[in-house]
Amino acid sequence: MVDGRTLAIVAQSLALFWMGLTISEASSLGLTVHVEPMQNDGGQSVRAHFTAIASNPCPPLTGLCTEGVNCTLHRTYVPFSGTKPSSGWCVRQWEQVLPSNYESTISLNANTTFYLSIKAAPHVRVNSGRLNHPAYVALPPPIRARKNCPHHIHLSVKDLDGDKVRCRFAIEKQGECRNCSPHSFIELNKDACTLTFTGIAKFGQYSIYLMAEDYIPTPEVSQTSESQPLSSVPVHLSLTVEQSTSSCADEPVATVRTPRDHATFHVLPFEDVKFEVDFMSQKESISEIAVVGQPGLVKYGFTSTGAMSRLSMSWVRGENTLARVFPICFVANSLSLQSEPRCVWLYQREIRTLPNGTELICNKTAMTLILPIGSLSNINLDELQLNSPACPITFNNTHLTAHIELDGCGTRTVHTDTELVYTNTLKSVHPSSLIRRQPSLILPLACRIPAVQARGPNFNVNIPTIAFDNTAVRLEFHLPGEGPMWTYTSNPQFNPLELISERVRGDASPVRHIRAVQGEPGSRIKELDLHLISNSTLDRSELSILRCVESATADFSKVYTILEQGCKSSLSTKEIRASSNVRIFRLDLSELVTVGNTMYVECEVDLCITFLPSQKCAKRCNQVLGKSVAPRMLSKHFIVRSKPVSLVITTPAPTTSVVTNVAGQTEVPTAAPVENVTSTSNAPERASFMAVGLTFNIICIFLQHIFVH
Repeated sequence: MVDGRTLAIVAQSLALFWMGLTISEASSLGLTVHVEPMQNDGGQSVRAHFTAIASNPCPPLTGLCTEGVNCTLHRTYVPFSGTKPSSGWCVRQWEQVLPSNYESTISLNANTTFYLSIKAAPHVRVNSGRLNHPAYVALPPPIRARKNCPHHIHLSVKDLDGDKVRCRFAIEKQGECRNCSPHSFIELNKDACTLTFTGIAKFGQYSIYLMAEDYIPTPEVSQTSESQPLSSVPVHLSLTVEQSTSSCADEPVATVRTPRDHATFHVLPFEDVKFEVDFMSQKESISEIAVVGQPGLVKYGFTSTGAMSRLSMSWVRGENTLARVFPICFVANSLSLQSEPRCVWLYQREIRTLPNGTELICNKTAMTLILPIGSLSNINLDELQLNSPACPITFNNTHLTAHIELDGCGTRTVHTDTELVYTNTLKSVHPSSLIRRQPSLILPLACRIPAVQARGPNFNVNIPTIAFDNTAVRLEFHLPGEGPMWTYTSNPQFNPLELISERVRGDASPVRHIRAVQGEPGSRIKELDLHLISNSTLDRSELSILRCVESATADFSKVYTILEQGCKSSLSTKEIRASSNVRIFRLDLSELVTVGNTMYVECEVDLCITFLPSQKCAKRCNQVLGKSVAPRMLSKHFIVRSKPVSLVITTPAPTTSVVTNVAGQTEVPTAAPVENVTSTSNAPERASFMAVGLTFNIICIFLQHIFVH
C-alpha cells in the first residue's frame, strides 16, 4: 500500500520533470530596456540600458557589442542570481547607444535569444520644451506561481515626465515580438500594468511579452478617442507554473521593516543608500531572497531563522552612466512558494554645477568651501548648515566660507571602485514649525582621492559584511609544474620563510628521514606542492596560513607541524610566489614524518580584508602581535583537510572535476579518496597528481572594532 506522502513525492517529481521539458523551450527569463534620449543629436539616438535574466550556466557578455564610447558591458564578479526556478538563473546588464527606433535579435548564448523592438522617436514636449523620456519598467526576478492558485503580478513603473504609463501585450504583426501569442491563462489590466494568472495552466515555464507606453495625461471626460503613445519599450517576463500541496494563502509576506512597494530613494552624488528587506513564511523556510538590481548594488547579511528571513542592501552613488532612475526588485523564495515581487527605485538627483567663483579646496585633514553670496539668491543664509550643525559657517557681504574637517563636521567616508571620497552637504534647515515658500539649498561637497594615491590612517575602506558570504577555501596536492596553478609552479619564484622557533618545533615528533626518488612506479615521491586556494574575487583579500599539520592517520592522533603562523618546520620547505588568494608550498617529503605510503594534511587559514591598506592580515613568523596594533579587519576562518595523499607513484588517479557556479563560488564535489599517482614511461614527463581537500568547518565571520587615530 503506497502512502499519501509517497504519492505526493512522486507527483511532484513528475511535475518537475514535465516542467523541465517545457523550460528548455524558453529563450529568456526576463528583459527590460530603460531608454534615455541623447541630447546631442536631438533624440535621434538613445542610450538603452539592458537588464536580461538568463538560465544557468550564466552566459558571458562577449559578442553583444564592441565596448567603448557607445557600449558599456557591466561585468560583475558576483552577478545577481537565484536558484529558483529549475537550475537557477543570473542577470546580465549592458548599455548601448542605438537609433531611437530599433528592432533586433540579441543572443547571450545558444539558449538565451530574444527579439526586441524599441519605438522612441524624438518628441519635444510642449509643456517643457524638452525631449520626452520613455517609461521605465522594473524587472522582477523570475516569477513562480502554483497551479490552481490565482496570482497577481503588479509591475512597478516610473515616468520622469509624469506621463500615464500603460502596458499591453506585444503584437507580432507590428514587429514587436516573434512567436508571442498571449496565453489564455494570463489577463492584463492595461491601465494598472497588472497581470493576473488565473491558475488554469499546465506545469511549465512561459514567456510573457509586453510593451510599456507613455501617454500625456488628460482628464477622462475629454478623452474622445484613443490617443497615440509617445513611445513604446519592450518588457519580457517569465512565469513558472509549479506544483504545491499547501494552501494558496501560504506565500511568504514582507514585514513592515521592508520598504513599501514602488518607494523612491533620492540619492545625492557619493551618497550611500542602505535598507533591509524582511519576510515571514509560516509554511516553509525561505531559502533565498532573490534580487534584480543595478551595477554596484551590494547584498549582504542574509539570514533565515524559523519563519523569518532578512537581507541587507547598499549602493554608493559614484560617477556612473546608469539611468537617472533605476529599480531594485526582490522576492522571497522557498522550496515551492514565492512572495509577491516588490520593487523600490533609486533616483539620482540632478545637481547643478557650482557657480562661478566657487572654490572647494581639499587637503589632508580638511576641505574648505568658498561660495559667492551672489549665487544664493533668495536663500536664508542663517538656515544653512553642514551635516553637523556644530561646524561653523561664516559669511560676509560677498562670500560664504566653511572649514570642514575630514574627521569631523559630520563628514562621511565612502569607497567607490576606484576612489576614496569624503562627503558633506551644505543645506538649508528650516524650523519644523514653519511653512516656508523660500527655496532651499542642497549642495553636496566631495573630496575625491584615487585609491592608488590614498595613504595613511585616513584611508579607511568601508567593507560590506557580504565580502566572504560565498567564499570557500580548498586544499590540493600536485606534483611540481602541474595542477591549476602550473604557471606559478613550473618556473617558481620563492618567497623567504623563517623557521618555527625551537619551542614550537619541540612539540613535534622526531623526523624520520626517508630516501625519496621520484621516478618509476613504486618509487617514493620526492616533492609535492601544497596548494591552498580561495575563490574570493576581492582584490584586497588575503589568505593567511595559521597552521598546517600532517599525520599518518586520518584521525590526526599524532601530528607533525608543517607551517605555523607563517613559519616553516623544515629548511627544505619553500613558498612559491603566487597571488594573495593562493598560497603554494613546495614540500620535501624526505623531511616529513611518514609511516607507510600515505599521509593526511590539515590546515587552518584565515581569509581577510584589512580596513587600512597599510595593514596586512598575515602575521610575521614568530611575531606576537598585541591588541593595540591589531588591524581592523573583516575575516573568515576555515579548516580544510585533505583526503589520503599517496607518497608513491602508482597508477593514474581518477579525474576530479571542479565546478564553478553562477555566483563565482568554487565547489569541489565529493569524490572517492585520491590515492594514486600517474606516471608515464617517458622519463622527462611529469606525473599527474591531485589530492582534493574538504572544508569541514567554518568557524565564524568577525569584525575587530579598533579605533584608528
